[in-house]
Amino acid sequence: MLNWIKKNKKGIIRGMFLVPIVLVMIISISHVVSWYSLSNPISWAIYLSVAIEIAAMSSIAAASVKVKGGVWLVFIIVTLIQFIGNIFFCFNETDVLSKEFKSWVELTSPIFEGLGSDITDVVAQKRWLALLEGGLLPIISLASLHFFIKYGGVDDEKISTPVVEELTTPAEEVITPTEDITEVPQEVTPIEDVDKKSSILNALKINMTKKINGTDKWG
Repeated sequence: MLNWIKKNKKGIIRGMFLVPIVLVMIISISHVVSWYSLSNPISWAIYLSVAIEIAAMSSIAAASVKVKGGVWLVFIIVTLIQFIGNIFFCFNETDVLSKEFKSWVELTSPIFEGLGSDITDVVAQKRWLALLEGGLLPIISLASLHFFIKYGGVDDEKISTPVVEELTTPAEEVITPTEDITEVPQEVTPIEDVDKKSSILNALKINMTKKINGTDKWG
């Protein structure tokens, strides 16, 4: 069991990022349907809600791989719709007469009172509860999707790194010898010295010729 977990560790981690994405997507679809159904038939509300979830995932995927264009505008719009749909559903379904809601108000009254909210205002307490329950769902889903995409790109970066090293290593080896080849020798014989040496050799040849012919007996 431990060996299987070690071998499939990366797949398990990516799967853990994928689970909250799918669950929140299903819940968010039903929440946004309740908001779209205010002014649309229920069938249209379902279609629109599914389209919003797909657009949200597509926009965050495009933003993660740095696609240029109006990606962030689409992302902001669909995220805003998700916020509105989830918050509206939670606000509409909250029963202020339930025991759970009264316990919630008693628990959070000091916090919201410090924020300027009236603890006797039931509607205000209901709004805070809907904001917390519905508003955090899109953030959790989109953050998990972002991590899912980024973690998948780690393997691609590791694979491409050795290729770069292999390409750069021969270049360094080729450049190193050229530096030695281009070095200028420390001692260079001037042209004038060459001419002088050649003239001396010619004079010696002439003297030797005269001696051999007997014209310059004494040298």
